[in-house]
Amino acid sequence: METLAKRADFLKAARARRQGTSSFLLQGRKRSEAEAVQGIRVGYTCSKKVGNAVARNHAKRRLREAARLLIPELGRDGWDYVLIGKKGDTSARAFDLLLKDLRYALRKVHGETKESKR
Repeated sequence: METLAKRADFLKAARARRQGTSSFLLQGRKRSEAEAVQGIRVGYTCSKKVGNAVARNHAKRRLREAARLLIPELGRDGWDYVLIGKKGDTSARAFDLLLKDLRYALRKVHGETKESKR
């Protein structure tokens, strides 16, 4: 799992699929065949609306840990994901609920429903 670093990659993800949850927003896109990068790439961001630098870093640390636990298992090869923190919610939400939100958001971004999982 690689980390997104270039602004252009964040902008491409912003134009792709997205799913909001109680604790964050997930953006996901399948990379084109022209892009030679393999594997899963993940980016994290929090605007100044989330709070000061300490609050933003805390929210991003929680998002990074949730992604580290779930995206290798539930993410898809050839996809980029961006997790965007929300004011108060990302830091205050119980971590098990944050993980549940990420599972839900990944399912939705990939276009899966409960019926297609059966």
